Amino acid sequence: MDSPLSPLSYQPYLDQLIAFGSVESRKADLLEAKAEYFRLTGEVFEDDKLFELRMASFLDYYLYDRVSPGTGKTPAVEFYEQRLANTSPEESNAFRSFTETVHGIFEVRKLGKGLVRLRDMYSGKDFDVTERRNIAGLETGDILEARLIPFGGHLLFTSSFCYHPRAAVKSIKAEVKRRKKKEPERTPNELVWECARRALNMERYRQLAVEKIYDFEQKVL
Repeated sequence: MDSPLSPLSYQPYLDQLIAFGSVESRKADLLEAKAEYFRLTGEVFEDDKLFELRMASFLDYYLYDRVSPGTGKTPAVEFYEQRLANTSPEESNAFRSFTETVHGIFEVRKLGKGLVRLRDMYSGKDFDVTERRNIAGLETGDILEARLIPFGGHLLFTSSFCYHPRAAVKSIKAEVKRRKKKEPERTPNELVWECARRALNMERYRQLAVEKIYDFEQKVL
């Protein structure tokens, strides 16, 4: 029987994955991935308020989403396959969890003790996330980009978030509905990335109304 994983213990396994994805032989791939991510979500600089969150989001994108041109696999899948043969079942389960993350734009449906219920805005599926901290300012009805890791029988947040203002909720919901109906060929991630660009613009152009920045009929800067 596989040993149970503590829902609080994925960081040591993640540190191993980060080390694997950051070795010198992958540096060129890492830089290329960063350039791709900035093209998708907008380039951030060290003095940007969102810099740390965006770099955390980039790392998630690189490890979990981006298929390497050289291997045809994400670093998470490569590492899991590499470790599968020579680790315990518990460790194998831990590394597999990094190949099964859930990423998207979610609406906060419920805040309970140790739990946040999210609804994926594209699929309508609900996710109960184990969260023992109080996330400052988070309220029912908020919309955020997040990534969830299935670990030890729980769903957990990664360290990357992108929060969208209350004034943008109506616009984002309308755009999800429009794309699902009129542009079903577009992936949910395309909206995730566009909204990330708009959130960055909101920080940089505070003189503009939120509704103007999240006007999806206007091309994002």
